[in-house]
Amino acid sequence: MNSDEKLFRIDDQGFIENLNKIQSPNFDCRPKNTDIDLLVIHNISLPPNQFGGNYIEDFFQNKLDLKKHSYFKTIKNLKVSSHFLIKRSGELIQFVSCNNRAWHAGDSSWKHKSNCNDFSIGIELEGTDHEPFEDNQYMKLIILIKCLCKNYPISDIVGHNQIAPQRKTDPGPLFNWNLINLEKIHEK
Repeated sequence: MNSDEKLFRIDDQGFIENLNKIQSPNFDCRPKNTDIDLLVIHNISLPPNQFGGNYIEDFFQNKLDLKKHSYFKTIKNLKVSSHFLIKRSGELIQFVSCNNRAWHAGDSSWKHKSNCNDFSIGIELEGTDHEPFEDNQYMKLIILIKCLCKNYPISDIVGHNQIAPQRKTDPGPLFNWNLINLEKIHEK
């Protein structure tokens, strides 16, 4: 077990211990007696197709400086979040407790259940549909998925495009699904 895996333990409040936490106000309570059994993989870049900086973190906190880029004015009224963000550098940030419902999926359904935010954990990767993700992002994602699978009855890992196919394309065609095969993760 490497040192990263030792750090990836979820406390009773639904936060990974010893991890950078930036609280987002964009969450609410999950419905009572709801099993968290779905992981949803997304991609995000702000401004679109650009990496670096703290714009994603600002966006999830409703603190985006609209003067920094003209695109930001088009998303100024959106109130969204995710449980986790994995930056291009491999840095992992948690915005919302796993016990709460982050606002990442929008109008969505999976296996005849609607409102995927109710029963899922959202993981954003800094990226786009048009560029490969970084190896260190995949490494961090695999460790995170292992941690989440130990703590929740995760039965499926899907892309945003699979739960909202009319609206979304992420994580995109360059995402390597073979690296996060749920059966392989459960074996290890």
